[in-house]
Amino acid sequence: MTDFLKSLGIADPGGSGWLIVIFTFIVAWTVTWRFIPRVRQFALKVGWADQPNARRLNKEPLPNAGGLAIFAGVIAALTVATALRPILIQEVQVQILAILLGGAILVMVGFIDDQFGLPPLFRIAVQVLSALLLIAVGIRFNAAFGTALDPVLSVFLSVFWIVGITNAINLMDGVDGLAGGISYITAMCLLAVSAQNPEWAAGTLVLAALAGAALGFLRHNFHPSKIIMGDAGAYFFGYVLAATSLLGNLKLTTVFSLIPTMLFLLLPILDTSQVVIRRLLRGQNPMSTPGKDHIHHRLLERGFSQRRTTLTLWALTLGFNLLAMAVQPSVPGRVVLVTALITAGLLAYTVWRKLRAVWREAQLEGGGLG
Repeated sequence: MTDFLKSLGIADPGGSGWLIVIFTFIVAWTVTWRFIPRVRQFALKVGWADQPNARRLNKEPLPNAGGLAIFAGVIAALTVATALRPILIQEVQVQILAILLGGAILVMVGFIDDQFGLPPLFRIAVQVLSALLLIAVGIRFNAAFGTALDPVLSVFLSVFWIVGITNAINLMDGVDGLAGGISYITAMCLLAVSAQNPEWAAGTLVLAALAGAALGFLRHNFHPSKIIMGDAGAYFFGYVLAATSLLGNLKLTTVFSLIPTMLFLLLPILDTSQVVIRRLLRGQNPMSTPGKDHIHHRLLERGFSQRRTTLTLWALTLGFNLLAMAVQPSVPGRVVLVTALITAGLLAYTVWRKLRAVWREAQLEGGGLG
């Protein structure tokens, strides 16, 4: 395994490190995949569900507690991985703990918002505080275009990035499987970049857990969805991806220092930007005014099915992420290729398993896929 990884230009984080990374991914995937049906049953029983309305695509109550299963999968995987290979508390481990703490806070706030509703300003205030938690432990933009950033500007850009990405992933959660797939693809590609440096093994573990949980969730969330992640899951995905994109050798100090980081999450950035601009031009509050003006809504209006919309935007996301990897000098071309094959292959397998299950259900009910 070690020789194979080195042949791909991937650093081996110490002996059996890569076995732990793979094991972390598998545990997160398994726990999330197996735990979601129980969460779904309980959510339906107690009423944790999105009710149909003019804005939503679901025609019946849809459980919205998937974020709890996602968070549980990540924590379970990291707990097992740490038990198998204890990690000393160093600077980077403190940063990882800060990411998980901030993520836990946003899962709680998102879940409360899903069930009872919270004012937009309160949600933003909590997101800003969670971003400041990351900045306090050194997770921030340090340089741009080859120049060290002013401390105040660094804090402002970092808060803007973390809060912006947290909400961007949430706003993409409008079609079955879309936000989960974007999060999975981005986590896999960030993982491949993080793996170039053995000093960032802990960050690699977090991304492996996040990718595994996202893939396990997609088994139940691809159309027709059985459960959605809700704000709890979307906030968690967005926050962790925003934070990990600023870790390790992802913090470049060349003229391209901001560009690769933005490319990893370019689709959510573009979608959120165009929505905010359009709503401001119409004199609407971009944060509190729901609407059908996202990219996925426009594809649906053009006659795309939910599945075709999701697959199209997944493909765009993968393309942007591979480009983000390719422009970084520390990432060999063969790593980009292998990442593309593994990421797309696992995603295709998950979709196939989901569609096969749907086909079997249709056969039992005497109907078709529709």
